[in-house]
Amino acid sequence: MSELLTDDQIDLALRDHLPEWKVVDNELVRSVKRDTFLDGIRLVATVAQLAESMNHHPDIDIRYTTITFRVSSHEAGGITDDDLVLARHIDTAAG
Repeated sequence: MSELLTDDQIDLALRDHLPEWKVVDNELVRSVKRDTFLDGIRLVATVAQLAESMNHHPDIDIRYTTITFRVSSHEAGGITDDDLVLARHIDTAAG
């Protein structure tokens, strides 16, 4: 199991590598807006494949053209390096 990151480590990662993300209730959270519903579904499908390959899965909320990703390591009880990696992959997929 990955170790929990400190608040300072998380703040540094957000500032330097994940500026679109924020911490809410001990999870990394980012919303992405797409032009159409189907564009959002395509993004979800891409992220789902990435997450499956990592065996690390985000919570995904689809609200028409807005997709919200929530990333945390439930078994660790918070945010770990695995979550930072997944968030970067989501950023790449989101463009």
